[in-house]
Amino acid sequence: MFARKIRVEYEEAGQRHPCPLKWLDSFSMRNFTNDQVFDDTVPAGDGEMEIGTRVPLERLRSAMEDWFRRKSYLPKGASLRVEER
Repeated sequence: MFARKIRVEYEEAGQRHPCPLKWLDSFSMRNFTNDQVFDDTVPAGDGEMEIGTRVPLERLRSAMEDWFRRKSYLPKGASLRVEER
């Protein structure tokens, strides 16, 4: 089910940082979107997630960025990067 490995980082002031496991766990455990497609996500460590084949990367990035901003995790002016490895 979790066939894809992705890297989740935020970029701030020209530097990339892995998103902490706490952030990724918060997103994965709290299905705030009511979208079942995100049920196929599991954090694997700082900046690391495994996801199912039906999870669209851009939609995941957008939903994660929205959640991280709501929780005040993502610093102001920072952007989120989600890339398949």
